[in-house]
Amino acid sequence: MNEDKSYYFCGIGGSGMLPLAMIVKAAGAQVAGSDRALDQGRLADKFQWLQDRGIALFHQDGSGLVDGSQILIASAAIEDTVPDVARAIALGCKRMTRAELLAEHFNAAPRSIAVGGTSGKSTVTGMIGWILTETDRDPTIMNGAVMKNFVDADAPFASSRVGAGEIMVSEVDESDGSIALFDPEIAVLNNVSLDHKSLDELRILFGDFIATSRHAIWNHDDEETQALVGAVNLPKSSSFGFSGGADYRAVQVEEKSLGSRFIMQTGGTDYPVSLQVPGRHNVANALAAIAASCAIGVPVESAIAAIGSFCGLARRFDIVGTANDITVIDDFGHNPDKIAATLKTLKAFPGRVIAFFQPHGFGPIQKMGAELAAVFFENLGDDDRVILCDPVYFGGTVDRSLGSDSIVDAIIAGGGRAEHIAVRQECGDRMIELAQPGDRIVIMGARDDSLHSFAQSILAGIVGDCTKAQAAE
Repeated sequence: MNEDKSYYFCGIGGSGMLPLAMIVKAAGAQVAGSDRALDQGRLADKFQWLQDRGIALFHQDGSGLVDGSQILIASAAIEDTVPDVARAIALGCKRMTRAELLAEHFNAAPRSIAVGGTSGKSTVTGMIGWILTETDRDPTIMNGAVMKNFVDADAPFASSRVGAGEIMVSEVDESDGSIALFDPEIAVLNNVSLDHKSLDELRILFGDFIATSRHAIWNHDDEETQALVGAVNLPKSSSFGFSGGADYRAVQVEEKSLGSRFIMQTGGTDYPVSLQVPGRHNVANALAAIAASCAIGVPVESAIAAIGSFCGLARRFDIVGTANDITVIDDFGHNPDKIAATLKTLKAFPGRVIAFFQPHGFGPIQKMGAELAAVFFENLGDDDRVILCDPVYFGGTVDRSLGSDSIVDAIIAGGGRAEHIAVRQECGDRMIELAQPGDRIVIMGARDDSLHSFAQSILAGIVGDCTKAQAAE
């Protein structure tokens, strides 16, 4: 990762690509790239920001690849017929996946923390990164979401941070199996549940992940994780959770609408902890982050003091605003565990929930459509509503025979109230029509950067309706 390397990112605006591009550029490499969203005229602010930082951007037509020494960074799933890939092949360019490049960089770090698991990876990564930053470890952080604590005028898309310290913290992904590429000093395993792969596949990937580490941090409350830890001879491990026996245990949890307080028991001592992010799942995330930070040498009192000022991540229970006593929330929930955590956080307090969900592809519906439906009718009440638009589809040959309507049918069959409205904007109009004072509208989905602006448009629509109503009085 030095000045004589030149990386070309195909899809540079992606949530995993952009932060990695900034990390390797800071390490001295040349970086350029293309993106389909740029060609379509979307996300102009993001691409202008990249250009302002000296990254050359090109149409996704192969024109940015001019030399065989360039290294193409592209998803393994991208076909050879894509112009950038075809041009790279013609030039004889080396090709790497995003995960391969990240793992190369990560494994070269003197000290490292990798965060894995089905849910909570980005939040725990952000929490650890913030603790290490606040305690003067100056870490490099690779995340899949914008970390609010690091956002400023120069870094509006702060999903990574480049530090001068010896520690690198990174979220690692099991969905493509690339978690196997990482060799962490400390491995955090949040949980193991159905998402992109079968449970059998996940057990192998996550079992190997913790087995390669020198210190595993694991979820004492998760049965799958417990089974994996029991089957592996770990050099060192620390557990976290709410149940007795956890090395870092939360008791006396007091949930609030915008945070929580609890007592953390560890090493025979009780420590009061306050969080600015809501939900019981974030208490578990905080325990994992504190445990990992302590494992790399941060005193427990310092870790607790730092995490109290952690502000959360963009699109993770991200409150867009409130109008007419109707609150709009933007959330990354897209698998059963993540959606359940969000809905449980909402239902811990009074008020009707209007839940919008945009599936992140047709494939996930086939893999876990029944589980997605169940999480809605099991966690919502008779007065709550669920609205789905059609899934995200960026082209290709994926089987589209099973769509959002199948989830809606299953929710209704389970006793829930749900609607399928194919066009997303029409879903927005319907939610504005349904919304009443006291409601919480939550916008959920992944793989689509425009969901946040969609959430903002819902709030603007509610404000507009309020203004009209006041003018009519």
